[in-house]
Parts: sequence; structure tokens; C-alpha cells
Amino acid sequence: MMKPLHQVVSPRSLDELPEHSAASPLSIHDMTVAYRRKPVLWDIDYDAPDRSLIAIVGPNGAGKSTLIKACLGLIPMASGRVEIYGKPAKAQRGIVGYVPQRESVDWDFPVSALDVVCMGRYGRIGWMKPVSRLHRDAAMACLEKVGLTDLANRQISQLSGGQQQRVFLARALAQEAKLYFMDEPFAGVDASTEQAIVETLRELKAHGRTVICVHHDLHTVPEYFDHALLLNMRVVAAGPVGDVFTPENLQKTYGGRLTLLDQAAQALARAERGG
Repeated sequence: MMKPLHQVVSPRSLDELPEHSAASPLSIHDMTVAYRRKPVLWDIDYDAPDRSLIAIVGPNGAGKSTLIKACLGLIPMASGRVEIYGKPAKAQRGIVGYVPQRESVDWDFPVSALDVVCMGRYGRIGWMKPVSRLHRDAAMACLEKVGLTDLANRQISQLSGGQQQRVFLARALAQEAKLYFMDEPFAGVDASTEQAIVETLRELKAHGRTVICVHHDLHTVPEYFDHALLLNMRVVAAGPVGDVFTPENLQKTYGGRLTLLDQAAQALARAERGG
């Protein structure tokens, strides 16, 4: 039998949290998601802090990607609701950017890198309308930010995995969103791409954006993110990384994976020492 939610969440129970704020970029109210009547996410309640880089952390099967997809309306919820800046998520799609898992994309589709980034401008261009020079220039500027202007006309199937990930990051930038969801943007990329992504995330935050990432590498959470949401079907802990990314909360989230947790604890200790 599952423990009541107030016994699971730390360091503060959800009972003690303030009411959901309309200023929050993302408010999740009592979300439950089930596949074939089997709960994947249960009674999720969460307010994302504004202008922050937030990592969603948890073991495989914890519901991390499911949480993002439910917030985006890509999969149905069994119950609950999602608000973006105090309004229903469906009404706020124009200010939300999304970078999916690279494995979920059909990279054989015959389009160039620039074409993919231009797709991020469709909310401003309008469907079935030609892409003007203004929007192509904006898309090129986004490719420049991720270091791919020289590959703008190359077919996406001819790009490396890291380059493909950069293209999708550029497409999200082209949307000029206020809130970004990214599903494991660092997965399977080389060191230079990882650094380019980190720099882009920091630039987004500096410009007042909020970025929520599913992230699997515990070692880099203290370095890359300022807030964390620890998830395993339910919210285990949520808040500033320094407060919630602790060995105790990681133990609750991951259970008996002690080697992984020890490594994460060492990474956190290094971050606290500034090295």
C-alpha cells in the first residue's frame, strides 16, 4: 500500500506549500496518468519556479518523460490539470517550446537542418504560408547559437547524433518561448554538444526563460541546474538543488542503487566545495 503523499514528499510536505501561483511558469494540480489502468504518475502536485533551470530526476520507469508529455497534452491525464502562467496549458501553447528525445524523431524525413528550425517559427508564420526572409534569418540566427550555420542546408539524416540534437535545440529557440520542456537533451551527445547545450540553457535563463529538463546524469545536476524535481511515480522532493538533491532524497528516489547514489553524493560535495 502506498504511503500518503504527505509522508513521501520532502523537505516540505505539499500540505505546507502555498497555493498554486499564477506567476509560476508551470503549475501541476493533482495529476494522475495511467496506461491501461496502471498508474504511471500518481497525484502529482508541483509549481515550477520562474526563470530557472529545473532537472526532473528519477530512475527508469519513474514517469519523467510521461510528466512532460502530459503537461504538453501529448498524452491524456486520468485526472488533474496543468496551468502555464496561470492559464490552461492548451491556451498557452504559443509560449511553450519542446525538445523531444532524439530517438523519437524520424530523422529520415527529407528536410534540411534549416527547414527543421524554420518549423519552430510556424506559430508566427502560420500554417501553409511561405517562410519569409525575416523568419529564415531568425532561424539561421538560432542555428548560429548552436554552432551549426555551416550545416544549415544539410539533410538531417546526414547529421551526427549530437548535430541532430543541436538542430532540435535551435528549433526550440526559434519558437521564442517563455517555457521550455526538454526530454533528455544531453543523452548520447559528445562533449562539445553538451557544452553548447549548457551554454544555451544558461542564456535562456539569463533572458528570463524557464527550462525544465528530464535529466539522467546525476553527477551534473548540481553543475547544470538550480532546481530539481525528484520523481518516482510521485514527487519525492522538489526545490533548490542545494536543498533537495541530498543523499537521503536520492535514496528515497532510487532505492537500493547505492553505487550510483554514492557517485551523485560525491558530485554534490564537489559542487559545494566549488570544484
